[in-house]
Amino acid sequence: MAIRQILKDGDETLRKKSRPVDRFDSRLHELLDDMADTMYENNGIGLAAPQVGILRRIFVIDLNDETGLKEFINPEIVEPSGCQTATECCLSVPDTWGEVDRPATLKIKAQDRHGKLFELEAEEILAVCICHEYDHLDGILFKDKVKGELQHS
Repeated sequence: MAIRQILKDGDETLRKKSRPVDRFDSRLHELLDDMADTMYENNGIGLAAPQVGILRRIFVIDLNDETGLKEFINPEIVEPSGCQTATECCLSVPDTWGEVDRPATLKIKAQDRHGKLFELEAEEILAVCICHEYDHLDGILFKDKVKGELQHS
């Protein structure tokens, strides 16, 4: 396992649409492990493959709670409902944050590292994090959706 370099805002890779994963093999497992290590090393709660230069539909999330690390491959958000406003930041846009509207709840369908399909219902910060990472897969950064001014430290 290795810590990978996180691409920063301005890198054109972050603005490209990711392709689906079709091979669930040891290379995928290594990427998932590296992404988790990179996220933890940088004190993040989520990381998408495009952020480490891999244009595949993959992201990982760990809210540092009892549910632990979650891996999402080829995710599809279904049944978003309601609205919540959350303060977001991003490892690819350091020292910057802003208020973003996201669904209050959602259901996500995805595959695990072995290709097995699963569904998960999410609310509150998990729903926010899923939407944030999902946007990365389509080349969208949170700053594109900020209400009002971006904040900088």
